[in-house]
Amino acid sequence: LLKIFTTLRRIICFQEGQMSSWLKMVTLPCLSLILFVWSQVPGLQSQEFQFGPCRAEGVNLQQLREAFWTIQETVQAQDNNTSVRLLRQEVLQNVSDAESCYLIHALLKFYLNTVFKNYHKRAEFKTLKSFSTLANNFIVIMSKLQPTQENEMFSVSESAHKRFLLFHRAFKRLDIEAALKKALGEVDILLTWMEKFYKI
Repeated sequence: LLKIFTTLRRIICFQEGQMSSWLKMVTLPCLSLILFVWSQVPGLQSQEFQFGPCRAEGVNLQQLREAFWTIQETVQAQDNNTSVRLLRQEVLQNVSDAESCYLIHALLKFYLNTVFKNYHKRAEFKTLKSFSTLANNFIVIMSKLQPTQENEMFSVSESAHKRFLLFHRAFKRLDIEAALKKALGEVDILLTWMEKFYKI
């Protein structure tokens, strides 16, 4: 819409010699009003994750979900440890705002440095694009996670650290191949939890 507005404004300016002053006075305010109304439409405003004191703006949750849906069937079909869950209730249930900032940072860092980095070498060609989309979006969220105040650091609570260790220890108990498949197959659980902190 911004491009349309700019283009029309250029046309108006270009033809101002042929356009009456009355028409110019009416057209530009109308275009400005359309732009303002468009910006107020739900879903078109700034989208962000708000994890307690930390936020990541301009994140498209739907794009993350669609990328995972593409690989979900393939990855989860390879998971033979159906009785094991890494992101279980003790890790993600009833996480306070103070804990969420540290926990999401720790989980995303682990997925990027351990899961995505190692699974990338094993990913099938047909899922590589979606896999890369997921990894790239996690990188974007990590880079955008900022405290709501400049002097505010990530909240590192003992409780949140214990939650992450539950996840990490469960991962380490599995064979590396099985652990990578399990962790990647549980991205939908992670996204569902993250959605609780998503604001439009």
